[in-house]
Amino acid sequence: MHRKSRLPSEDQLPGEDALVALLVRGLPQSERTVAGPGDDCAVVRIEGSGMLQLLKADAVVEGVHFTREMAAAGVGRKALARAVSDIASMGGRPCEALVTLVLPPEVPLSWVRGLYGGLRGAARQWGVGLAGGETSSAPRGAPVVVSVALSGEVLEGELVRRGGAQVGDVLAVTGRLGNSFASGRHLTFAPRLEEGRWLAQHFRPRAMMDLSDGLAADLPRLAAASGVGWRLEVARIPRRAGATAAQALGEGEDYELLAAFPENAWAELEVAWRRRFPRLGLRRIGTVAKRGVEEPVLAGGWDHFGGRP
Repeated sequence: MHRKSRLPSEDQLPGEDALVALLVRGLPQSERTVAGPGDDCAVVRIEGSGMLQLLKADAVVEGVHFTREMAAAGVGRKALARAVSDIASMGGRPCEALVTLVLPPEVPLSWVRGLYGGLRGAARQWGVGLAGGETSSAPRGAPVVVSVALSGEVLEGELVRRGGAQVGDVLAVTGRLGNSFASGRHLTFAPRLEEGRWLAQHFRPRAMMDLSDGLAADLPRLAAASGVGWRLEVARIPRRAGATAAQALGEGEDYELLAAFPENAWAELEVAWRRRFPRLGLRRIGTVAKRGVEEPVLAGGWDHFGGRP
């Protein structure tokens, strides 16, 4: 389903991480900004409050994240769920969303109504207010685009960011990875909202992010933000039924949580987690190592611009 860009070699877009780094360099920030580009969400201080505001923008594009043959309600649900998953990874709760819809003229009204039915249902499920948005036309034959801008909030003492992992920490993931597209889970997944908030309140991770581009792409991002390396035990990665180890590492669209915890808290956390979330696993998959240690070296994961295999 994913499509890679094909541009002349002299003007080829770099990989996604390199492109983002280029685009955000020198962006102006307000005095209220706690965290700008580089985390799952931007973080803004709310003056006179112990709360921080989380800001997330995300988009699903036909031919990249879904096809027109898929259930429209599932596409709408996914569009919001992706952004909610990022709020969850920072220990927050979602608040209001703005939805921008870009449509070519041949899209049936029934499909659009189904899309918004999925958005409404998801918003009710996760307590999100659909506060407004925008619509735009596109040329005939162009892909449908659904863009969501989502706000959230988190207590300042419960905020979890990608940076902060320390050498010796336990690396762990929720749920199972791989086989998301073939199984259809990418349309039906549940953002780990309750789980992320519980962790932030009771066993605050040193670092956490959601897994959207695959463990092989996202673990190096968490490590880079923390200034550390990793020792990953590939055999311990929990896989969804029918998933290969390669899919669990690199397919993406898992929307589980990847987190780093102090080693001395892990045994207590395991027991408390099983008691609180008996139907969802939290599996240790490795440890945080010093910077430069990459065992194994990871390649793959989804990259919108084809910068990785």
